[in-house]
Amino acid sequence: MLKYRQNKYDPVAADAAIVKGEKFRITILTPSLVRLEYSESGIFMDEPTQVVLNRSFDPPAFITAERNGFLFIETDSMLIKYDKKAFTPYGLSIRAKETGSLWHFGCENNDYEVMNNLGGTARTLDSVDGETEIGTGLLSRLGWSVLDDSSSLVIKEDGSVAMREQAEMDYYFFAHGHRYLDCIRDFYKLTGETPLLPRFALGNWWSRYHRYTQEEYQELITRMEEEKVPMSVAVIDMDWHLVDDVPARYGSGWTGYTWNKKFFPDHVGFLKWLHEHGLKTSLNIHPADGVRGFEDCYEDFARAMGMDPVKEDDIEFDMSDPLFTENYFKYINHKMEEEGVDFQWIDWQQGTVSRMEGLDPLWLLNHYYFLDAIRNGERNIIFSRYFGPGSHRYPIGFSGDTHVTWESLDFQPYFTVRASNVGYSWWSHDIGGHTFGYRDDELEMRWYQFGMMSPILRLHSCDMEFLGKEPWKYPEPVCSAMKEVLRLRARMVPYLYSMNYLTYKEGMPIVTPLYFEEPERSEAYDVRNEYYFGTELLACPITVKADSVTLTAPFSAWIPKGAFYDLTSGIRYRGGRRAVLSRPLTEYALFIKEGGILPLDMDDCPKGDLPLPVGLEIVIGGGKDGSFTLYEDDGLKAEPAEEDMARTLISYDHVKGRIVVAAAEGDRSALPAKRDYTFRIYGVTPASKILSVSGTDDLTSSYDSQKHILTISVKGADTSSDLEIICKDMADADNDLFGALYTAIERMQAPFYFKQQLLGILKEKGTDPIVLSEFAALPDMKPEIMRVLSEIILA
Repeated sequence: MLKYRQNKYDPVAADAAIVKGEKFRITILTPSLVRLEYSESGIFMDEPTQVVLNRSFDPPAFITAERNGFLFIETDSMLIKYDKKAFTPYGLSIRAKETGSLWHFGCENNDYEVMNNLGGTARTLDSVDGETEIGTGLLSRLGWSVLDDSSSLVIKEDGSVAMREQAEMDYYFFAHGHRYLDCIRDFYKLTGETPLLPRFALGNWWSRYHRYTQEEYQELITRMEEEKVPMSVAVIDMDWHLVDDVPARYGSGWTGYTWNKKFFPDHVGFLKWLHEHGLKTSLNIHPADGVRGFEDCYEDFARAMGMDPVKEDDIEFDMSDPLFTENYFKYINHKMEEEGVDFQWIDWQQGTVSRMEGLDPLWLLNHYYFLDAIRNGERNIIFSRYFGPGSHRYPIGFSGDTHVTWESLDFQPYFTVRASNVGYSWWSHDIGGHTFGYRDDELEMRWYQFGMMSPILRLHSCDMEFLGKEPWKYPEPVCSAMKEVLRLRARMVPYLYSMNYLTYKEGMPIVTPLYFEEPERSEAYDVRNEYYFGTELLACPITVKADSVTLTAPFSAWIPKGAFYDLTSGIRYRGGRRAVLSRPLTEYALFIKEGGILPLDMDDCPKGDLPLPVGLEIVIGGGKDGSFTLYEDDGLKAEPAEEDMARTLISYDHVKGRIVVAAAEGDRSALPAKRDYTFRIYGVTPASKILSVSGTDDLTSSYDSQKHILTISVKGADTSSDLEIICKDMADADNDLFGALYTAIERMQAPFYFKQQLLGILKEKGTDPIVLSEFAALPDMKPEIMRVLSEIILA
């Protein structure tokens, strides 16, 4: 059961990479990554640990020398100075060459070093209202970081864990300077890649801590279908099992594995019904109390443990016991799978104490559950909590129960993007907030929008009467806007799945901070909540209330170099500058870069199981050439090679007005034979003529003169052949600033005479930036109005 993937571990470093003394060993893994060990026994550990799996890197070039009792080791990226004794601040130091910063052993815990560290993530947001401490990550403006692996347990050949036979100091030093993505990729190589998620995980999840009956849950899903709200995952919280009906002698019903027949009289039929409606299913479990005498599985489990089931003694939860672990999966998890459960929500809240010294039960649960989930080589996930570096190997992460407040929403984008600094991509938050807080329709709308541009979108709340997240419980226009956000998220799956593959294969987190791309720009560090959402999109989630005059909420952004198109308005924003972005309630700040290519499902409400689309909408940011590789497959293999994926290269030549969808390469067996395409090119003038050079002659086009978007539709293109389209005489288009300003002024809650003044100035003076001085001079001008007008005119 536990052996799957163990052969992928390659923990023994090459001899040529090692510099060794009587009690120390230094392993140069890459020019920027070194392992530092000290052991009084002179015995060193070469097994994989809970964090580190692979040390067999190609040995880099380095030189060694000894002077005045010190050993010096130099690579292209660092200079190590070491006195060959037990590690001390004086005796061990490393200079990171790219930044010139010097590390002394242990100084990473000093205030200055912690201040310059760019942060990591946290185990949970349970009961957090606003911010919480996130700890340190692998990236620092000083150009170095340290990973202490001294206390990690080792992983044995069968996948079980054991204490180290010898105590030793075991550290990894990263000296990547400001090459942040290189650092994360070396970390992945050291600790293991992020698994490829199944396609369903990227759609919309429904979850609520609520005592649903089988009938109620089916009515909910049916209503979702009627309202055209796409859902791909149905999470059933803890009341699926016996809770209040547990006999008093057994204590709390928090842990349970027996279906509550009052709520789910035919749970197998219910799970089958969900599958028929295209949904995968997960059950919430709290395993801390073990298996007790009232459980349906108890008798078989107890006999397998060598216990007398008649006595009804509790079977203690102990994943460090191989016999318990084997029987736990056999009699509980595998039975659930046979009945139709797709994956588990492991909701461990019981701390870090276990029978084995140093073993965090959460780590072992995640490790065993994930190995078991993919034991047959088939792709799957678990849903659990973060335990520290290396957690990326066990996706997906449940961040915990936050409060329903603006402060909590404002923290979640920051929390999500900083997790990339420790290689953790797949956070799932309680979108909309879990408990407490207050009713605020604007807050819920903004949380939905953030969820749409999050790694995982999972709606969740507690059992309070008025906390449901169903869109139809909110008034218009919020209800319709929520539905549109959920539909867009489902339509984004072709893009998200390709990003999912890049995370797995190329070590590219789906959410990355701006300083990954512009590490020498101080502004890239200042924008806490802004991030790249995959390779093509820039996300600026709104997390504050709108003002009462302009009816817009602000976001202080750094627009990176280049140019970006607002996906909702079509406005082109020049990059390399700060800007305050203002958006009304039903609009969000999500941008496609110039030359960016965003593939969407053409279906306006994709089915729950998110099949490969038979029609694609390809959104293109004009102004620059670009290309994008669309990755698709049957979703079955846990670790597909590149040849297992269908790879479709989509390219755009801006000067020539040329779009090419190349014939799919690799395994095309899962692709539809033919596809319809709609291309939407932002920021261009109409083409005088549009030609289909190859692929199909069934072509139509239209043009949005306000947003400057050229739309081209193609029917029945063969996926095994190139599709080429040429747009003749197409050029860059200027923003329709007057139209955008008129819309903003019309929306303003201001005196009519004042609005008329603004319009009159625009009609007389035009939209040149000089007009801002006239606006500013108006006696009734307010800062929030000036903010909105300035953004548009200076775009």
